[in-house]
Amino acid sequence: MSSSNLPSTHGSMSNQQNRPLAKFHPNVWEDIFLNPSKMNIDAATQLQHQELKEEVRRLIKVDVDDELLHKLRLIDTIKRLGVSYHFETEIEEALHNVYELDLDCKHDQTLEATSLRFRLLRESGFPVPCETFNKFKDDEGNLSKSLTSDVEGLLELYEAAHLRVHGEEILEEALAFTTAHLELAKAGGIVEYPLSALVSNALYQPIRKALPRLEARRFIAVYQDDASHDKTLLKFAVLDFILLQNSHKEELCKLSRWWKDLDFSTKLPFARDRLVECYFWILGMYFEPKYCLAREIITKVIVMISVMDDTYDSYGTYEELQLLTNAIQRWDVDCIDQLPDYMKLFYKALLDVYREVEETMTKQGESYRVKYSLEEFKQLSECYFRETKWYHEKYVPTMEEYMRVASISAGCSLLSVTSLVGMGDVLTPEIFNWASNNPKIIVACSIHARLFNDIVSHKFEQEKGHGASAVECYMREHGASEEAACSELKKQVDNAWKDISHEMIFSETSKLVPISVLIRVLNLTRGCEFMYTAGDGYTHVGKTTKDGINSLLIDPISISTSENYR
Repeated sequence: MSSSNLPSTHGSMSNQQNRPLAKFHPNVWEDIFLNPSKMNIDAATQLQHQELKEEVRRLIKVDVDDELLHKLRLIDTIKRLGVSYHFETEIEEALHNVYELDLDCKHDQTLEATSLRFRLLRESGFPVPCETFNKFKDDEGNLSKSLTSDVEGLLELYEAAHLRVHGEEILEEALAFTTAHLELAKAGGIVEYPLSALVSNALYQPIRKALPRLEARRFIAVYQDDASHDKTLLKFAVLDFILLQNSHKEELCKLSRWWKDLDFSTKLPFARDRLVECYFWILGMYFEPKYCLAREIITKVIVMISVMDDTYDSYGTYEELQLLTNAIQRWDVDCIDQLPDYMKLFYKALLDVYREVEETMTKQGESYRVKYSLEEFKQLSECYFRETKWYHEKYVPTMEEYMRVASISAGCSLLSVTSLVGMGDVLTPEIFNWASNNPKIIVACSIHARLFNDIVSHKFEQEKGHGASAVECYMREHGASEEAACSELKKQVDNAWKDISHEMIFSETSKLVPISVLIRVLNLTRGCEFMYTAGDGYTHVGKTTKDGINSLLIDPISISTSENYR
């Protein structure tokens, strides 16, 4: 991309020589989502879907007090197949009954049952104590070596350990213990399929950190090869996946037409063209049909964030970015005349997005919600400019200074608040006030996203001309090597996960804020985990990101095809 292809600016700022140009690869999907292919679902299949759903509902309601493990496995399977959103009330009631059972009841003695019970309850916010695992210690206070032959139990304990909070030493020990022995079992080839696939998938990405829809697609493929699978449940999960995939394709088609009409890829070629990746990221936050409007709103906003990010990082001069920052703070169409031509395109589109959102929410009597997102957007632009100023002045901040700004510039606060705008649930102004005042769970999500991003992308960003990342800040402040800095930052990422679990399970927040709100933040963190585990999968759309998008939005699914996506 040469400077001659870039849009012109007015006055003396048209000189391209001082621009920190980055060469991002173009959209890898071209226009395939403008006319997506969909699987045909006729009325008879729709009816079958409804009938199967009622059969599954009856399965959940069957009272099996004498078969606790059976009940736990059923709930876990329904969740992992991605269909639990149909049965939230029934599952909550069933888990409440499980929670009320005696912790040391005779059915809760095996490692698998104890671990599965612990994880399912904590996932739903029940404050199960970690001391429930003390019964698996030997006389020396360590986890018993006799557990190593129980691969199913080890796998469940491994998954359970990822819901640990600060200070839970037995779960820290359990994670190290199970990871080591599952790796040995995997390497030794002693575990047969499909259990071997579950072990491999878990070691790559545990359930707690996995995107729900990707986990569903992955688990359907494994579950169908389990000889003991429930045919009704499997059929329902496959049909439900097809229905959701069709619906999501329609949504992305609509958004693709909006994006194509803006024509930013031609008019603002310095910015990443990542609509599909943005929608996929938001699909990770919520996939349910009832959140269709919410997805449309936040996808448009995150695309605007991406373009603004690249304007600050990859094209705008210092003087131009001052103008843009001031315009965003004023939020007035009259500011357009003060901006360079290329910025006018972005600024007008940004105003249009929020105007349309406000019109939609006004019709629903909830226009007040939009101002919370707007204020977060203004704060984001201020932080972008603060980072630009540091770079302009060649200033390397302390870690404390850096994180104060960079945790906001990660965008998680804006995305968390904006995700609530179109949800349609009974969300009060108090919930929006809470979300807008740096609650610990959103701060943890922001720390995770910022540090994870910095660890994997700092080399690329230094090469293209970018301000200091957390890695450089830590190295400068502590005189540490790059390896030591990354190691310490990874510990902070791990601590952020513990903070998120604490806020969802043990804090006052978990009692006052709806679980539907807290899950948005959890899922946003999961999305960051997915995008950055194998490098910056948003900026550089490689195999991991492509495979994820293909599996949810392109590739058809069927019971007859054995698949294992990761």
